[in-house]
Amino acid sequence: MQSQPVLTKDLVMIGGGHAHALVLRMWGMKPLAGARLTLINPAPTAPYSGMLPGHIAGHYTREALDIDLIRLARFAGARLVIGHATTIDPVAKTVTVEGGREIGYDVASIDIGIHAQMPDIPGFSEHACGAKPLDVYAAKWQGFLQAVAEGEAAPHVAVIGAGVAGVELALAMSHALRDRADRKVHLIEAGDDITARAKAARGPLRAALRDLGVALHVKASVARIDADRVVLADGATLDSQFTVGTAGAFAHGWLQETDLPLTPDGFIPVGPDFQVPGYDGLFAVGDCAEMLHDPRPKAGVFAVRAAPVLAQNLRAALAGGAMTPFKPQADYLKLISMGGKRALAEKWGRAVALPGLWRWKDHIDQKFMQKFRGYPAMAQAPEPRERALGGDAVDAVPLCGGCGSKVAPGSLSQALSKLDQPMPDEVLTGPGDDAAVVRVGGAVQVLTTDHLRAFTEDPGLLARITANHAMGDIWAMGAVPKTAMLSVILPRMSATLQSRTMDEVLAQISAFLADEQVALIGGHSSMGAEMTIGVSMTGLLPEGAQALTTAGAQPGDRLILTRPIGSGTLLAGEMQGRADGRDVARLMQNMARSQGDEARLLQPYATAMTDVTGFGLAGHLMAICRASGVSAALDLASIPTHPGAEALADGGVRSTIHGANRDAAPVFGAEGAKGLLLHDPQTAGGFLATVPERDVQAVLEGFAAEGRTAYVIGEVQADSPSIYCR
Repeated sequence: MQSQPVLTKDLVMIGGGHAHALVLRMWGMKPLAGARLTLINPAPTAPYSGMLPGHIAGHYTREALDIDLIRLARFAGARLVIGHATTIDPVAKTVTVEGGREIGYDVASIDIGIHAQMPDIPGFSEHACGAKPLDVYAAKWQGFLQAVAEGEAAPHVAVIGAGVAGVELALAMSHALRDRADRKVHLIEAGDDITARAKAARGPLRAALRDLGVALHVKASVARIDADRVVLADGATLDSQFTVGTAGAFAHGWLQETDLPLTPDGFIPVGPDFQVPGYDGLFAVGDCAEMLHDPRPKAGVFAVRAAPVLAQNLRAALAGGAMTPFKPQADYLKLISMGGKRALAEKWGRAVALPGLWRWKDHIDQKFMQKFRGYPAMAQAPEPRERALGGDAVDAVPLCGGCGSKVAPGSLSQALSKLDQPMPDEVLTGPGDDAAVVRVGGAVQVLTTDHLRAFTEDPGLLARITANHAMGDIWAMGAVPKTAMLSVILPRMSATLQSRTMDEVLAQISAFLADEQVALIGGHSSMGAEMTIGVSMTGLLPEGAQALTTAGAQPGDRLILTRPIGSGTLLAGEMQGRADGRDVARLMQNMARSQGDEARLLQPYATAMTDVTGFGLAGHLMAICRASGVSAALDLASIPTHPGAEALADGGVRSTIHGANRDAAPVFGAEGAKGLLLHDPQTAGGFLATVPERDVQAVLEGFAAEGRTAYVIGEVQADSPSIYCR
């Protein structure tokens, strides 16, 4: 039997810059056994700077220039923690992420880029934005274009700084507004002229500005920025309702709060091997770093060229070995976008604008992005020479995580039907509902247990979602959660990594439980083949209250659902590298958000209630129908789905348990992708409740008042247990 590598080292990469993205891809091609990889980034995607002017001009969609970090992390076998890093302790070797979460490391690398905010200019923070971070600028630009199209903003733009970046963006924005006769685009420069590296480039760039109607203001200093204008130091005013700063490359301010050595400008000094002086195992690369031995401009080309050297040195730091010095090129080719599909080439002090340069630039950019649009299939373990009959069918679908890995409902029902055991008088309900109900003294207690096979490499996130998922059973029965016990199975790892992982799990689950005033009172831990987290919970029914079960639905009741469906399909799609990272990130955020308020809003009105989990919406609705002796009519169009789930279902993505769920709870008349998703297993899914028609409006208004949404998806009817779509 092949042994599983023991995890012994943590590599943490802070920031999804170009160098880190390339290192992750290289890591996926050749991982280092025993090393656990973590990427921390504020968003699930990272924009490629080379295509930004083309996106601003309208030549590329936003998706075209975004590197999907969730898909990349899956290929690399890494976890992605979405959030801003707020501090690094190079002595304790920890990174703190917004919200106070601490992540330990043995080796770390920083690639967080720069920003172009100019807070020293009065009004900049309120009425302008920097061209970097790129994703923030790009999002605000799209919002501005929408406001212009709807007549809510005038097409007046100003760019501060006439370097190459400022010229490119002024030309791109003017091109995007070219159909507006009332457009105004100003380019403001404190110096005497455009500050291109090659003087020969200035003439062609000035001509391009004139052709696109961009007004160049030289020897001009900005005194103040208002919502609709830029005020210059000489008192002149320039109309602008979208002002962008490009004059300078500034280090992120939070670095100043760390104990890292920094240059006077706030950048991280590094040696030829990208290590931070005085801190072995801590690296920095890209625009946030300053190569003291060989200073270079802040340009993405150096980060791209640095990636192979960084990858080699990170492996050396983790596994032992000699470091490789980075030798940057003396000069580099700069292809400057000129608004339309034209480009200027600049190198060695020369500049030329020739037909076809845009196509060349586009080819280079697309070639870079293609590295992150499709990943090579890596070698798999050889198929067995022979196997027992039926094995092909079982192995055909990779095993999902979360509730997608549940035992099939038919198999579970068959096993439960064979139970023949006396129930003590204290047990009011046993197997079959969301949770068991037990009378203890004068109190009525609700008990449940749940565990999830990992669907994310992030143990802290998995812990929060598992707690939320388990608590759903308590809430669905109308009880108040009180205590929790934790069960953790860790993959094989060193004692140090065990401690780090348990710290993260306990910190995240404790924070979630504390918000619901639930006490963590104990648990159990062990090591095994893979990460699994389980939570057992108790809750109390309010004095005199009856437990909500699946047996109280009445004909005429309306069916109310509190959350979209499709999580199992999205998780399966993510595992296969087919889901959009933005959709997956939204799903994870949704699954980690407490459902307590939703339960409390439903409980006073519900006649029957359950949480929608592994057996899918149809399976859990069928449980209500069977327990209550009723049927259900669904309005398929009213059932909400998670973004991206229907497209994946249309494309053939199915969770492991999907077929068994469909067989156990058929739905007559269900068609299309949404019909398929009725059988999709949900993890930390919403609540499904039956509510008398007279109370539906009160429920909807209660949800709206709390900033939440409930969906009326059908009604209960007086027929034999069945489900159909009307």
